[in-house]
Amino acid sequence: MNRFVMIAATAAMSLSACSAYAGGHAAKSVKKSDAGYFTDASDMTLYTFDKDEAGKSNCYAGCARAWPPLLAEEDAKLPEGFSKVTRKNGDLQVAYKDQPLYLWINDKKPGQTTGDGVQGVWHIAKP
Repeated sequence: MNRFVMIAATAAMSLSACSAYAGGHAAKSVKKSDAGYFTDASDMTLYTFDKDEAGKSNCYAGCARAWPPLLAEEDAKLPEGFSKVTRKNGDLQVAYKDQPLYLWINDKKPGQTTGDGVQGVWHIAKP
């Protein structure tokens, strides 16, 4: 099943999007939270992975099940600072300043940031 997110700029660093994730994670927008980090439409925190390379994800298989990537449609228009990187299976993942963006499966409630610092390599995505 393909997972998609289409992102477009809106006011105050808010980005609109549509998506469906395996495991019930849906990201309908990406926005800057009041606390200054990126979240999806459900206020679920987005993360970056230190083991990724600029413009390239290194999170697959079990990693991607725990850290679902934020994906984009091919024709999605992204605001300045955001881009799309191609995953091994051809899916396009949204990145901020060339760092791919992910959700964390253990964040169960909006606004949780339990993934920050996991294994010393996962960090909250910030502008």
